[in-house]
Amino acid sequence: MEERMIKFHCNQSSSLVLHAIPGHFATSHSHINYYVDVTSIKTRVSEAKEAAKILNTKMPKTSYIDTIICMDGTEMIGAFLSDELEKSGIMSINRHETLYVVSPEINNNNQILFRDNNKGAVEGKHVVLLLATTTTGETIKRALECIRYYGGTVVCVASIFSTIDQVEGVEIERIFDREDVMNYEAYAVHDCPFCQKGQRIEAMVNGFGYSKL
Repeated sequence: MEERMIKFHCNQSSSLVLHAIPGHFATSHSHINYYVDVTSIKTRVSEAKEAAKILNTKMPKTSYIDTIICMDGTEMIGAFLSDELEKSGIMSINRHETLYVVSPEINNNNQILFRDNNKGAVEGKHVVLLLATTTTGETIKRALECIRYYGGTVVCVASIFSTIDQVEGVEIERIFDREDVMNYEAYAVHDCPFCQKGQRIEAMVNGFGYSKL
């Protein structure tokens, strides 16, 4: 698959490149014609820093952000984003006057939860939800439900790549979107043109990577 990889350059920074592989792939909610790989942006320090700087410029002009909740292995970007937010003068109501950067647990039933030692970073807090990729918004809906259950208020959703603008009235700020990845499409499983042609799924994919079938 890697020999088909295409690079898409970020309009806001020459340091960031999105990698994508065309084909027939399945997520937990849809079928897609590109696997979008954000591994280097999540794992390389220089790229994670640059991604955080760009996302910081897109944050809503709010008085408070207390916590960044990281999905899909975006913790390094979250840490750099917290630093950028603090340098920008964003205030926190946290007792230690600094931002929390936490990740939820996902159990065997695919439920998102926070253990007792971490739920204090969510309860009563102003939260940024950070993801690697967003296609249908279903993961965001589950995360929003979880955060609200634990008493948090989501002020922004941020994603490295997203094909949608908002979920449940919450804006999604992103670095790359559908216009950056030419001809990107997501299909409901029963409407997938690849399946209708009998073309096999190549891999299961999510924000962490892919597993060939």
